[in-house]
Amino acid sequence: MAGSPASRTFFDRSSLSASKDRFLTDEQEVWNHNAWDRVPPPDDQDEIIQAAIAKQQSLPVSEEEKAKINAKPSRSWDTFYKNNANNFFRDRNWLSIEFPELVATTKTDAGQMTVAEIGCGAGNTVFPLLAMNKNPHLSLHAYDYSPHAVKLVQRNPIYESPPIGSIQAGVWDLSSDRLPSDLEPGSVDIAVFIFVLSALHPDEWFNAVKNVHRMLKPSGLLFLRDYGRHDLAQLRFKTKRLLEDNFYIRGDKTRVYFFDIDELALLFSGSPVPPESYAISAQPVVVEELEGDAAASPTSHTPSSEARPEQLDPGAVDSIIGSPLPPLDDSEAGSKYRALHPHFESQAFLDLPHPLFEIVVLAPDRRLLVNRKRQLKMYRIWMQGTFRKTAQHDAVESEDVAAV
Repeated sequence: MAGSPASRTFFDRSSLSASKDRFLTDEQEVWNHNAWDRVPPPDDQDEIIQAAIAKQQSLPVSEEEKAKINAKPSRSWDTFYKNNANNFFRDRNWLSIEFPELVATTKTDAGQMTVAEIGCGAGNTVFPLLAMNKNPHLSLHAYDYSPHAVKLVQRNPIYESPPIGSIQAGVWDLSSDRLPSDLEPGSVDIAVFIFVLSALHPDEWFNAVKNVHRMLKPSGLLFLRDYGRHDLAQLRFKTKRLLEDNFYIRGDKTRVYFFDIDELALLFSGSPVPPESYAISAQPVVVEELEGDAAASPTSHTPSSEARPEQLDPGAVDSIIGSPLPPLDDSEAGSKYRALHPHFESQAFLDLPHPLFEIVVLAPDRRLLVNRKRQLKMYRIWMQGTFRKTAQHDAVESEDVAAV
């Protein structure tokens, strides 16, 4: 089932982007810049995590309310986009730094390329790509299970009259048992999961992975960015927000899961992160500007946090950082905070024909958001990865496509 750990590469944060390192050697200089790299966590981080999680667990969402929330999650996202239209998330212009292969599809000589964004929202990924596109053979596909989000995409002037290339948007549930009607199996060069997997219930993860695997061409790529375990947003949830371990309901009724790096590794490759990689991937931290900080100039390529205002409200907590991820072990300390979702011990997981994907890059992206005007620090943790459809499944997929 599991792929060989030696065939996978796990890079530190500095390998994920071309950002320039800025190291904090004097704590008194922390407010001089809005970007500090590789800042270590505070000594009391374990206590901060324990207190936050204990408070959340003391009063979780009731079973009755949980059933209502999970019954039709697309309705909550529909309401979200009706209320916010395309004004909430900023365009992801940082894609050119974080995922250069994605931008390469827009070059004049790139040739026939098909890119599918899953969970497109209002089009904050596909429209920047379309705007920079010089490739007449680029075909963009945008999907969301919120009908209103898809309408927002379809009503955008650049959608109605794309300057170069083509774009199609449609309603599709990533966790369904079929591909979108306008996509053939094995037809996509690159698929994009940006803050989408975390919106699914854990019961839906395996279908999602099988779907993206099925749509990709042999050796096709998947780009992922999502929430990391013990991110600031997770620790700031109060009572009556916890659906199950690491899975929450926001104030707008949308759901969010905070991933451990091993959960993502297992989900796509069938194997956990090799223990020796923790020494590399646990270190880096990069600082980004907090929205609304008029006292500092913005960075040029800061990935959006995709967070709700209630989670970033600079209230009582002004210094929380995610702790480095220790290797899995049998001790209480090793399992207490890094427990993986029980689905990874289920028959459904064991039945997946792993390795479905080779992990090209998978690492935590740790960033300190600094509001210099209000003298606040906010530490964030995201997971970022690039996955390649494995060669051992290329032949199988090709046979499937030929049979269609």
